[in-house]
Amino acid sequence: MNTRIGALSGAVQLVLAAGLISAPGAVVLAQQDRGDDAQQLEAIQVTGSRIKKADVEGQTPVQVITAADIEATGLGSIGDVIQRLSVSGSSLNTKFNSAGNFGFSPDGSGVGSGSTTVSLRNLGAKRTLILVDGLRWVSESSASGVSAAVDLNTIPASAVDRIEILTDGASSLYGSDAIAGVVNIITKKKQDGGAARLYVGDYSTGDGKTQQGNISLGGSAEKFDFFVDLSYYDQKRISANDWEQSRFPTPGINGAVNPNSWSSATPNGRQVFAPADPSETYGGLCPVDPDSGASFCNLSGDGAGGFRPWTNAERFNYSPFNLLLTPSKRTGLFAQGTYRITDHVSWNLKGTYTKRESVNQAAPEPIFLGSEAGSGGLADTIGIDASNPYNPFGTISPEGSFITRRPLEGGPRIFRQNVDTSYFSTGLNGDFSAGDRQFFWDVNFVSAENKATQTVNGTYNIAHIQRALGPVADCTAPCVPLDLFGGPGSITQDMLDYILFVENDRSRQKLTNWTANISGDLFDMPAGPLAFAGGYEHRKQSGSYTPDSIVTAGESNGVPSGPTSGEYSVNEFYLELNAPLLADLSFAKRLDLSVASRFSDYSNFGNTTNNKVGLRWQLNDDLTLRSTWAEGFRAPSIGELFGTFARFDAQIQDPCNGATGQQGDNCAALGVPNPASFEQANSQISVVTGGNANLKPETSKSLTVGGVYSPSWGANTDWSQKLDFEVTYYNIRIKDAIQASDAQTQLDRCVATLDPIFCGGISRSSGGNINGFDNTLFNLGKVNTKGIDFGISWLGNETGIGIFGASLSATKVTSYEAIATDSGLAEPRVVGVEVNDSAIPDWRATARLTWAIGDVNLSWSARYISDLTESCDTVAGFDNCSNAAAGTNHLGATTFHDLRASWKLPTTMNFVIAGGINNITDKTPPICQSCSLNGYDASTYDLPGRYSYVEASVKF
Repeated sequence: MNTRIGALSGAVQLVLAAGLISAPGAVVLAQQDRGDDAQQLEAIQVTGSRIKKADVEGQTPVQVITAADIEATGLGSIGDVIQRLSVSGSSLNTKFNSAGNFGFSPDGSGVGSGSTTVSLRNLGAKRTLILVDGLRWVSESSASGVSAAVDLNTIPASAVDRIEILTDGASSLYGSDAIAGVVNIITKKKQDGGAARLYVGDYSTGDGKTQQGNISLGGSAEKFDFFVDLSYYDQKRISANDWEQSRFPTPGINGAVNPNSWSSATPNGRQVFAPADPSETYGGLCPVDPDSGASFCNLSGDGAGGFRPWTNAERFNYSPFNLLLTPSKRTGLFAQGTYRITDHVSWNLKGTYTKRESVNQAAPEPIFLGSEAGSGGLADTIGIDASNPYNPFGTISPEGSFITRRPLEGGPRIFRQNVDTSYFSTGLNGDFSAGDRQFFWDVNFVSAENKATQTVNGTYNIAHIQRALGPVADCTAPCVPLDLFGGPGSITQDMLDYILFVENDRSRQKLTNWTANISGDLFDMPAGPLAFAGGYEHRKQSGSYTPDSIVTAGESNGVPSGPTSGEYSVNEFYLELNAPLLADLSFAKRLDLSVASRFSDYSNFGNTTNNKVGLRWQLNDDLTLRSTWAEGFRAPSIGELFGTFARFDAQIQDPCNGATGQQGDNCAALGVPNPASFEQANSQISVVTGGNANLKPETSKSLTVGGVYSPSWGANTDWSQKLDFEVTYYNIRIKDAIQASDAQTQLDRCVATLDPIFCGGISRSSGGNINGFDNTLFNLGKVNTKGIDFGISWLGNETGIGIFGASLSATKVTSYEAIATDSGLAEPRVVGVEVNDSAIPDWRATARLTWAIGDVNLSWSARYISDLTESCDTVAGFDNCSNAAAGTNHLGATTFHDLRASWKLPTTMNFVIAGGINNITDKTPPICQSCSLNGYDASTYDLPGRYSYVEASVKF
């Protein structure tokens, strides 16, 4: 779905406009009247350079996705389309259902359920810059943090003309965040008349029905152009219970209870406590241990008011409450116009508004009490008084206790997000002449805001729970004594009314941006004119997150967090030069040198200068070589700098479980009383997250080397209109990378070495359970990645049976490593490994075939993801690990096949019907044992089942 057009390939441009073929690497040229020997090209600006010029072929590695390409995927989000590219890595999308359930990510961004972000080169969404018509877009608000990423669902797909993707460092041209690359979304400026489109799609697994539509109107006159679009999108949910693989916390073991993943919080409850008086047996419920002489309770309710010894068979299956696909509704209004004040000055105006309503869901919220629960809040200090009328045990001290109950009576946790995005821009642009030189200029203003609210139902007030558990004399109206021991149904509606509350959280991001640019030719050099671009930008960004007052007070049973607020401003100046060094020689039809530099002065940490050098060597009409070296830069985001204390409940396997030998000795030294018989109380360990005001900016250096080969023997021949080959090597090295250490890796290294570098910030209770884990942000160290992009595209001649086309785009990631400065050791995320619900496949590729005959178009595509390995520590003891000896599991290579057809009806109106099936072979994503939900990696693979859709569009 990437298209490359040479300077003299007008025929391919016509094919592109018809949506017949897409292939790798692209530049786009505006075609005017064509003469006998050459076509006249309008000077335009392409992503990757600020200089307006006509000759831009092969200048930088840019890929293009057209509006026709977007429609051909059958997807309703431009983010989903970009995530399918081989240059994209794992990133958030609507298949994730974890917002609010696990808590807050270490970068302070929250989790934006219903949003879709893009990560180029596997470097994270925060290192990919998003532009709309060359101007910055506002970052998302998730109602649970202040993100550094843009939600691409805030940009309606029906308003997009094309998307230009620069896979190269560009901080010298665009400023912060453009380390991995730039996504520039070019919107529709005009349209001839009206248009409408209706679409419906559905999955073969569960519901997931999607409906979308838009109606647009545009026009042109001597003085003005305009385009207006109203769009609607409605995606239904799919329950995890609809797919066998996601019905249980551990997939592939036929519902067997796995203590490493099933929950210890059950509807019947669990009581673990050591009485202060060893002779106390609590009415015989807790017999004396004959070895130690102490009484110890580890009991489960039997659902009828009695108790029995706890076993792992009691554990709770929370998976059926989760979602495979989160429901989402989006309504968008997009309008823009251009008014030509004079022949040389135009005024443009753009306004958009998008409203998103999305939902995610989790199992009924568990209640964990006592010091061994390790929640890190008020709940750790709560016991149960003897006067509680439902307590058969007598006074239960919180010290050394672990008391749980999952009240099904309160229903599942429902997280509802309402997100409003407004964007306004206006500006003047034009040209003027000085002598025989023509110069282009523009000034722009942007004001944008993203506001979100999140309402959480099914969460509890832990302060009310404390009061309801006694002493009973303190539980006066409206307090109602709480029954944690009676089993399902014992918690009455009056009890629920007292302990439940509706949580309301808010977040907001605001962007104000002023820019001014000028470009043109300065003077002639022997090989051509020296071109330049220069400009100024002033940008102010502010953001805030305000949790519910009960959460702020520390009285929520859910995930705790504090308010966040911050802002910064920046003034920037840049200069870009493009110098033709050689022209029309036997070994160089053209040799160009480009240089760029940008100075940025931030209000919160100082200034920085970033440079870029590029060389373009066109040997002849067929072959162009290119290379760039660039310095990159990313300023810490508001969430990263100012994010306050929050919690993330990570799925962590404590290596002290049943530890023996040296590892057991180390665990004893860390405070685990009896490592050989130790079993962590809960597999979800609470880690502290938050920002760091002392963070330094990230810096990077990147190198790209590549070439574009368009052989004359493949152009305008009997068998080919056009044939293109492209290859690009990239090498990106980031210093002072901002991230938190991988919590599981840190804990493993702590237990293995007892080194304070790893053990600092990790504390344990008297029972050995982890009750404190500091996982806040810092400048971790360095991130290095290398790889190669390949691309081939071919367009055949028109024949009696139609026009055929083919393309292939592929990326091989040769290495990826993140190395911490303090320890010199690598984080676990590397090529070919599945970890933390994301992966970096060795190969990603997309092949596509197209056929057009008359008014009928057919296309077939195959999307390939190479195999992966993962740790299978979570399924130790089960026959569900492909390489049990090595402790790893194999995720096989996966290919998804998509088919689409369209037909322009023979009517007076331009009426087209189309349909398709994505994943036509019903390929199932490979089982992932280490993934936190639903048994597969939602950031790498498609949902299970076929997705079928039909659509109709008309222009009038």
